[in-house]
Amino acid sequence: MDVCFSGLLTRAKHLADAGENRSDLAFSLQESAFSMLVEVAERAMAHCDKKELLLGGGVACSKILQEKCRIMCEERGAQMFVPANEFLVDNAAMIAWQGVLEKRKANKNYDEWQPNPQWRTDEVKVDWR
Repeated sequence: MDVCFSGLLTRAKHLADAGENRSDLAFSLQESAFSMLVEVAERAMAHCDKKELLLGGGVACSKILQEKCRIMCEERGAQMFVPANEFLVDNAAMIAWQGVLEKRKANKNYDEWQPNPQWRTDEVKVDWR
């Protein structure tokens, strides 16, 4: 359920270069991207039989995205959670918290551990619950 915005961005750039109204393009791009994110979140919730959605990352600061997600969750009978903006704009807090959880687990030799910038969240074995 990965999303890729490169096609949207390329098309928007071509339209902007052709003289289209940049404000309209920006609004359309935002609406399309947010709709994609909500659809993927809803699909993931359905496939995994979940009733909760947690928004994260800088984009979660958007009140527009929050509202779209709130409506989707309301229609699904699900709960939505959004941390305070101060915890959304920088992934360092999220990464640090994952490090705390991993260290508490203490089943790794951290002297030999190597960072993996390609580590996907869906590959994380959650055994610290």
